[in-house]
Amino acid sequence: MIDERYELAVGRIRQMMVEDTVEAPFREFFQKTAEFVLMIHEVKALIADGTYKKLELAKLEEWNHRLYEDILPDAYGTSYGNPAYAVSQLGEEYGQLLSFLYTELRGCIAYAFEQKTEYLDILFELLIEIYNQFEAGEPEADRIKESIYWYASDYCDVFAADRVRVQIDPSESFAVDMVQNCELEDLRYLYQFGEYISENELRTARHLLELPKEVIQKMADVYTEGYRKGFVNTGKDLSKKEVVDIRYVLGFERVVRQAIQNFKVMGLQPVLYRAGVSVLTKRGQSKVGYYGAIANKQFEYDHRNDQALFLDKKFVERKLEVIKTTFEHHKEMAGKYAGPACIDMFGEEPFIPQQKEEVIKLTKKQEELQVQFYSRQGQIMNQYIRGDERSFTIISYPVPEIGEKYEEIFDEIIRINTLDSKTYEKVQQAMIDALDQGEYVHILGGGKNRTDLKVRIHEIDNPEKETAFENCVADVNIPVGEVFTSPVLEGTNGVLHVSKVYLHELQYQDLEITFKDGMIQDYRCSNFDEENKNREYIYDNILHKHPTLPLGEFAIGTNTTAYVAAKKYGIEEKLTILIAEKMGPHFAVGDTCYSWSEEVRVFNPNGKEIIAKDNSVSILRKEDVSKAYYQCHTDITIPYEELKRIDVITRDGCKLTILEDGRFVLAGTEILNEPLINGDK
Repeated sequence: MIDERYELAVGRIRQMMVEDTVEAPFREFFQKTAEFVLMIHEVKALIADGTYKKLELAKLEEWNHRLYEDILPDAYGTSYGNPAYAVSQLGEEYGQLLSFLYTELRGCIAYAFEQKTEYLDILFELLIEIYNQFEAGEPEADRIKESIYWYASDYCDVFAADRVRVQIDPSESFAVDMVQNCELEDLRYLYQFGEYISENELRTARHLLELPKEVIQKMADVYTEGYRKGFVNTGKDLSKKEVVDIRYVLGFERVVRQAIQNFKVMGLQPVLYRAGVSVLTKRGQSKVGYYGAIANKQFEYDHRNDQALFLDKKFVERKLEVIKTTFEHHKEMAGKYAGPACIDMFGEEPFIPQQKEEVIKLTKKQEELQVQFYSRQGQIMNQYIRGDERSFTIISYPVPEIGEKYEEIFDEIIRINTLDSKTYEKVQQAMIDALDQGEYVHILGGGKNRTDLKVRIHEIDNPEKETAFENCVADVNIPVGEVFTSPVLEGTNGVLHVSKVYLHELQYQDLEITFKDGMIQDYRCSNFDEENKNREYIYDNILHKHPTLPLGEFAIGTNTTAYVAAKKYGIEEKLTILIAEKMGPHFAVGDTCYSWSEEVRVFNPNGKEIIAKDNSVSILRKEDVSKAYYQCHTDITIPYEELKRIDVITRDGCKLTILEDGRFVLAGTEILNEPLINGDK
């Protein structure tokens, strides 16, 4: 039945190429879109009969370019995927709607490679439905919106339900089979995923092939062992779990293959699922799952709020019902889910998006609905995959785009990711001993840095057995090198400022955030000429559309080795936050590091229990869980060279200085200066 409908849809779309039943300028849009769909049909057939897999590398590269060329930066100016171009050609209302349609259809690339005929048929029929509306002249825009609304609502139980299932069900093995069975020496395998492949993915795969087997084993071991330690250190029972969620960027298959073997020894089967490609499965422009190169970050950014076309209370309730029903149907499987194990990549040129008036925007009411949706979705997930029973790990490596010395930088990051934890454990404990005496910590910027912030620390009733700071020694959060706490919000006041920072693949210039009693009171940056655009940029991408956020974490990074390496290679602004947060004090806005697992007792290596896991927001979970969590956590780091000092102010008014003029001065921490001193020579 589905195959029949699919063939009928392809036949009808083929007719669009030669018909003149739709007037200009819309005829060109539908012909261009039909041309793309027929290309999808062609590649689907080549994959189905095994021809695509046998193509030479040059032919695969050609196909990959054809599939993505319309949204690549050089062509994006005249692409219907570009809302600005679509609006200029088709008018504001039609342009936004048809740009959405074109963008949603681009998800068909993934569906063709996975042979998801039902998904393809659903999208093709949506195109035909909207095309038919234009055959009778220009339709009312509301008619098109209605078609889009019912597409989202009717097929939520297909797209959203499948999205839940593939994240917990190891029988969904498209990518797992690829990683385990492909010939890694033959780089043609990269083109079998259906993702955009750039020089980054190709050179990464080549470089990994050049590394000795023992180095690959070491990389996989630190990654999987960090995952295992995450359960051990928090007293969670890994033996109750059976599924590990592996997330990575293509090119890293040699390490992922070995990691899968390591996880199997722990009794864990992998799930590997593609990052969402539909408005029904994505969260803005973020990527969760595996993916290749991002063909055009501006394209992703332009369509981050496309759900505004159908987001209302009824749709929110519908999608939440689908998610809950799916979890309930697979609750036994969900209970065996252990959590994500992530390999991140970094080193691309920092991206500052263009703010366009033509993009689809959420209304204030829709922003509130979106926040409510993510909150309730988090609650549902925690009901079936309990936060106090799951863990995670995350590690990162550079992409070739990081610079000419890519291979050298890559080897340096391997060294940083495998630094001796015992050395850091001892040094960091000396720092914690001082911090535990504090009523608050005063962080003061130096030079042009305007930071002047007092962070209040939890009071410790039993210093012999309790601590406010976690001694982080490279388990879930690799590499080693930080101490962190959940601050007391009340009494946490002042300004956080950083000259330049890269957060969630977006760059911020001259970022300044003001806190009052631990909550964001004001914010600004200097990315754009118009102040309102700067505020909108922060509101959308750091506050995630919340009116305010708490300071969920305060930490001091101790990995001066990473800091010196970053300075040596000039890659500071290209570093992932995972490493950058270890290179100075950092401040996370949003949830605490212990969200959904505050009741789990956690101990430092010296046996002291960490008692600073809650704040006055997260504790609201005991009264109304919807008020306790924000479903976001963004770390912002101040580099050492922008600091004047970090002082601990004790409860009797004494001052203990941890860092002064970019150097550690607290007794027991001086060893951290050795890389800084040697790096200066």
